[in-house]
Amino acid sequence: MKIPVVAQIMSGARRLYDWMLAFADKPYATRALFVLSFAESSFFPIPPDPLLMAMGASKPQRAIGFAAITTVASVLGGIFGFAIGHFLMDTVGTWLLDIYDSERHTWTKIEDWFGEYGLMALLLAAITPIPFKVFTIASGAMAAIGLWPFIGACLVGRGFRFFLEGILLRYFGQPIVKWMDKWFDLAAVAFAVLLIGGFVLLKYL
Repeated sequence: MKIPVVAQIMSGARRLYDWMLAFADKPYATRALFVLSFAESSFFPIPPDPLLMAMGASKPQRAIGFAAITTVASVLGGIFGFAIGHFLMDTVGTWLLDIYDSERHTWTKIEDWFGEYGLMALLLAAITPIPFKVFTIASGAMAAIGLWPFIGACLVGRGFRFFLEGILLRYFGQPIVKWMDKWFDLAAVAFAVLLIGGFVLLKYL
């Protein structure tokens, strides 16, 4: 990739970050956070963490509340993904799976993970950058995990991830914003590596 292209990408990412910081003060920001968190757990590729961080850094006193909203919406979205896998795997589920894994290598590995690790596989996906939506759909399609254990694992995994972010933002929100302003390029690259790395890890691990 040529340097000018990289510069354009970083410039676009910086504009998006500045927009999210401004967006965090909008009256509908909480609803947007809920919708994004719900969608990411069932079909949408972009995680809610950047918006949660922007909102929590903008209003540290509400950061833990934002984390709670993100967690609840993410679990509800996970249940929706479970329902897609259980009831609509031959149509919607297959279409979504083809978007993320056209060759089905990932699906085979998820089957192996569920067979060997059970709920721990779902917990790993809930906490890490591994694409959670693929696991929620797989949970419903494979019937490897019952609905209530599925919900419990989602609550624990998603809650750990988002409440950890919320607590950090509650007590270090403004320093985080200052750090991001100074080291944005490094943070953007690290986030991109985590996001892409989640898909790569799921495909090749």
